[in-house]
Order: sequence, then structure tokens, then C-alpha cells
Amino acid sequence: MKESKADIILHPVRMRIIQTLVNKRNLTVQQIGEKLADIPQASLYRHLKKLSDGGIIEVVEENKVRGTVEKVYGLPEQGASLSEEELKNAGPEEHMGFFMKFMATVMDDFERYVNQEDFNFVKDGTGYSQASFYASDEEYLEFVTTINSSLMKLIGNGEEGRRKRTLTTIVTAEKKDEHPE
Repeated sequence: MKESKADIILHPVRMRIIQTLVNKRNLTVQQIGEKLADIPQASLYRHLKKLSDGGIIEVVEENKVRGTVEKVYGLPEQGASLSEEELKNAGPEEHMGFFMKFMATVMDDFERYVNQEDFNFVKDGTGYSQASFYASDEEYLEFVTTINSSLMKLIGNGEEGRRKRTLTTIVTAEKKDEHPE
């Protein structure tokens, strides 16, 4: 059975590969491997092939290096995200499957963090929390727009003198009671 785009994207290793290519970074396999040093090279190649075959990433350049061809990978426009149509057409079971795969990626990221020798929640600004709030659709849209604007500025930063940080958001909404008592 053919894997869906969501199934391809939501694998923990493949999500990490996609994250290395965010912000229009174009990287060779060697450069990706340096950023993801804990992933064996054979696994990295296998996941790159799956992402490429699925149209999630693309070869943006090929360079001849000592008689071989070195591929440079990048993200096509909207390649690593699900379309509104794909999200609308997924049923409850599919969404639960997507969410469980996403959570596995979040847990993998967190496990790598706490398994570092010198992790420090306070110093690193690390944490996890949940907050519930009431907002009209307009207030919520303004809130999300503010977060996205700030986040896009940070995504544009280079690596020099900075630490990689990962922000995970999960938003749910309760159905508004149409007839309050």
C-alpha cells in the first residue's frame, strides 16, 4: 500500500531531515549527516530517497565531485506540509494516526534533549506546559499571526552563535455550546 504524504513526513527521522532544510537551506547528504550525526548514513540515504520519491524534498543541484555526483537537497514550495484539502479529507482515524506519529517525533526530540550530559531546563529555557484560554476567532487569528511573525524572524537566523531550539505547538478547540443553559 502506498504511503500517504502525511505518513512520509511524520516519521521522526524524516521530520528531522525536513527541519534541517527549513528556511530554504540547500544541503548535501554530507551536510545533512553532519547536522544529524546520530542517524546512520545508510538510514539517512534511505529516508532521503523516501522523501524525494514522495515529492517532499527535491534535488536542487547536482555537483560532480571526484567522478561521482553529489546531490544537494532542498524543500520545494509547500512540499513538507499537508494541504488544506489533504487535512479536510482525512478522517478521525487518519488524524489520530498523524497525531500519534507527530507525538513520537516530539518524544524523540525530548529524549535526545534529556539524554545530553549537560541539559539544564532553567538555563536552556526548556519546558512544557498547557494553557487554556477563551478567544473569539478574530482574537485567535491575531494571536496566531503574532506568533507566526515572530517565529519567521527566528527561522531566518543563521546558526553562528546560536543554539537550535524547537517549538512544538498543538492547538485544539472545544465545540462551542450552541444552547447554554
